[in-house]
Amino acid sequence: MNRPAASMRGFTLIEVLLATVLLAAGMALAFAIVRSTLAISTRGEAIASHNERMRGVEGFLRRRLASAMPLPMEIDRNGGMATVFSGDAQHMRFIADVPDYLGRGGPYVHTLEVSGQGDAKQLKIGLTLLQAGQQVQENPPRGMELLADGLTQVRLRYRGIDPGTNQLGDWQPQWQVPGRMPQWVSIEVMPAKGAAWPPLRVALPQQGAPGSWR
Repeated sequence: MNRPAASMRGFTLIEVLLATVLLAAGMALAFAIVRSTLAISTRGEAIASHNERMRGVEGFLRRRLASAMPLPMEIDRNGGMATVFSGDAQHMRFIADVPDYLGRGGPYVHTLEVSGQGDAKQLKIGLTLLQAGQQVQENPPRGMELLADGLTQVRLRYRGIDPGTNQLGDWQPQWQVPGRMPQWVSIEVMPAKGAAWPPLRVALPQQGAPGSWR
């Protein structure tokens, strides 16, 4: 018995082409979804890494500043005034104890430094051992440690008591009272990529920080 002619018919060229187009479209859609998922994952990992880095640097600086001590780093030979803290827009120096894993333990001069130009600024810190009021260079010399790079702006500011009014003054880009520490220190960091870091504002404990500030 002969089979119907319709059952003997194969796929036409148009049907094959249509099936090929649908398969290609499905594969392209699947590839786009995979690529989008990978991009989202990579972006999420970058954001998490950025936030983790920011929290680590912020926590380190907060602990260092919160343990600052009014010990003399150097003494003016002419006036006899001891410098216990110095700071400007690009540098900050203060004394604080460090744990053993960062050095020998005991008081160290902490030097915070902003270097670089444009979108390649860096925030570094250096530690110098202090013994009997003298800074002691270690052998081999300890270099500056990188805290953060790829920064467009780092702003260091200081706030203390205005000697004229005996009230808490405004934020200043420079601390010019060598015999005293400021009440507050502010560090603001703007990276080249990602959101600005939350402003880090730390009250130096030896000064009895005021009850309110802005």
